[in-house]
Amino acid sequence: MNVSLGWLRALAPGVESDPEALSERLAALGFPVEGAVAHGALLGDIVVGRVVEAGQHPNADRLSLCKVDAGGDELLSVVCGAPNVRAGGIYPFIPVGGVLPGGMKIRKAKIRGERSFGMLCSAKELGLGADHSGILELRTDAPAGTPFLEVYGLRGDACLDVEVTANRGDLLSHVGIAREVAPEGVEGISLPTVPGGGAPEFELRSDAAEVDVDGVTVSIREPELCGRFLGAVVRGVKVGPSPDWLQARLRSIGARPINNVVDATNYVLFELGQPTHAYDLSQLRGNAVITRLADEGESVRTLDEVDRTLTSSMLVIADAERVVDVAGIMGEDSSSVSEGTVDLFVECAHFEPRSIRTTKKALGIQSDAGYRFERFVDPAGQERALRRVLEIILATAGGTLHPVVADVHPRPWVAPVIELRRARVGRLLGVDFDSGAIAALLRPLGFEVDEADGETLRVTVPGWRGYDVTREVDLIEEVARRYGFDRFPEVAGPHRSTTVPDHPLFGLEDALRDFLTGTGLFEAQTPAFVPESEGEVRLSNPLAQTEPVLRRDLVPSLLRRVEYNLARGVRDVRLFEIATSFRVRGAGEAPSEETRLAAVLTGRRAPEHWSGDDPAIDLRDLQGLLDGVLRRARPGARPVPGEVEGSRLRAGRGWVIVEGERTVGFAGLVDPAHLDLPPWAGDVLAFELTLPDAPAPTPTPVARPLPAYPAAERDVALIVPRTVEASRLVEVARDAGGAELEAVEIVDLYEGERLPEGTRSIAYRFRFRSLERTLTDDEVERAFRSIVDRVEEEPGVHIRR
Repeated sequence: MNVSLGWLRALAPGVESDPEALSERLAALGFPVEGAVAHGALLGDIVVGRVVEAGQHPNADRLSLCKVDAGGDELLSVVCGAPNVRAGGIYPFIPVGGVLPGGMKIRKAKIRGERSFGMLCSAKELGLGADHSGILELRTDAPAGTPFLEVYGLRGDACLDVEVTANRGDLLSHVGIAREVAPEGVEGISLPTVPGGGAPEFELRSDAAEVDVDGVTVSIREPELCGRFLGAVVRGVKVGPSPDWLQARLRSIGARPINNVVDATNYVLFELGQPTHAYDLSQLRGNAVITRLADEGESVRTLDEVDRTLTSSMLVIADAERVVDVAGIMGEDSSSVSEGTVDLFVECAHFEPRSIRTTKKALGIQSDAGYRFERFVDPAGQERALRRVLEIILATAGGTLHPVVADVHPRPWVAPVIELRRARVGRLLGVDFDSGAIAALLRPLGFEVDEADGETLRVTVPGWRGYDVTREVDLIEEVARRYGFDRFPEVAGPHRSTTVPDHPLFGLEDALRDFLTGTGLFEAQTPAFVPESEGEVRLSNPLAQTEPVLRRDLVPSLLRRVEYNLARGVRDVRLFEIATSFRVRGAGEAPSEETRLAAVLTGRRAPEHWSGDDPAIDLRDLQGLLDGVLRRARPGARPVPGEVEGSRLRAGRGWVIVEGERTVGFAGLVDPAHLDLPPWAGDVLAFELTLPDAPAPTPTPVARPLPAYPAAERDVALIVPRTVEASRLVEVARDAGGAELEAVEIVDLYEGERLPEGTRSIAYRFRFRSLERTLTDDEVERAFRSIVDRVEEEPGVHIRR
């Protein structure tokens, strides 16, 4: 929202005159200023220039050679390329040595053989709009050489770019900003006097469905989408350029003046935040103005000269034969006001925000009116806005206002009343406010506060805040904001923590993050939107046509991050992600969602060191990492050799993770055919695991004292068939070893010659210890023999001799 400091101070003279101080004030209230441009600092070199002579450049067909009076003793020769320059015209002029807002310094120049001693300026060159089609012509009696800032009313002015959140449509106007920063709030705001104007007199003729005024029938067929529609008839106007004061106001915020009627509607839009629209009455067929839904396939050419096809869900304003306005967004081209317009129909309506937002998005139209309607416009401010726009039109374009104005009003606005408990304010904010202090904070914003009961206040919400203030807590937020967030004590007052425990899944996710980051992995966050080959849940409105679905698995997204890192020379990549996967269910059902954990690894096992290269990560590292994850997430699950379709793993080099009869994940070596890797890249390993919906609570760690008695260790090498997992024998040993078996470790693996085919040699170390005494050799030996005897009962397992 562009805000003119001069315009703001014209509404509320007590507003800070320093742009920086005002910016700080707005930021403290929750509306940071993205940037501020002081017109005086940028336009101080510009003066009023009068063109005394304007003729054809002798050496260029598209250039003019002018004599300009800039207030000096002599006329200045100026070469100009604008088509609208003429003798007798008055324009902004910058002499040699001056600097334009863009930083360009004006120097003497020779253009096609003729000397030029300055420059006549367009609105765009002055930073006062986007129009650069011609020189900005001034209508003033000021003598040549008068500072442009004085003539244009910009001295001391600045334009602030205020960031406004989507729920605060009331701030999309100068009056809305003034309510926030005026020292006296709403009581200190008054609309500036319109030169030559005066409050128009008219009578409202109201009805819930249809009203006839001066031969024009106004009706609403969709009361749920249009709650009120005001329409006035003005005859005998003369459309032409706006007076300088009106053009200056619009240009001060970067808007382009068009003509006195359109400029009047734009002025009210930026002053009060209420969109209004003026139609050429002679172009309305059948003398009817109807608010209705469009017919399916009905078309309209809007003011931006684009032909648009409408659907039956879009609200429009129509005459008896055709659409003349996409309601609340943009008017139709042929019914717009032009220089030949004599009679006007001026409307001021209130539309339902969601309808405007949906239509605006579907048609791809951006407009100032639609931007405000989709964020809610004050339903109680329509009559005020209509009076204001009629006052400006009558003052600048003349004409006669019909004394009766149509007021079709199917859904009258009823201001909500909210009960605000003083004790609740204190509990939420930690500061005790009495009822008088609360009322003093809310009334400047326009809230009516009845504090008859000192403990419960009845607060009536003004129309401009009817969209975002609907609950008691919204009022408490306003109290905190107006009080000042920086004034609250740094130490929080006494409070009661919540009695609602975290979901067990959140605790499991935190435990997995701690484990994986402690192992050396980095957490990644990748988008859920993926190419069509990686998912099946289609998006109705994708951000990109190349990513139209939600992902089925997480690993492909992480593999793209591996490719990104390797392409930039990062050889060691360890990433994990906890996110949601999506799958299609039956027709008409919502997609199924699963929380999953995925990880990818490539590169060295340990960082590079001068003592020698560490081997690359392999499947054993992946299995060890996966074992730690399963112990925490799914103790009953185990990896078994196998493949999962679509997992991108190399055949025969991976596992399926099963829990009972259910497959809950996969792990293994990624097939290089699915990756775009540099030649030097090593193996890439990955796993993905579905996390349980209701995991068991994370056990509380138990601290035990350091052992007071020594341990005894025994080693044994076993011949083990390849079909038997090493972890299986660990489980058998723990079951047979008794209470004194403290730990089981794998200390060696041999695969090679002198072993029976299909087997391998695994060496285990068993550690025995008692917490109460020193174990004897006989006790250790008995426990060790019990383990060996039990292990040799497993098929194909025996001691290596």
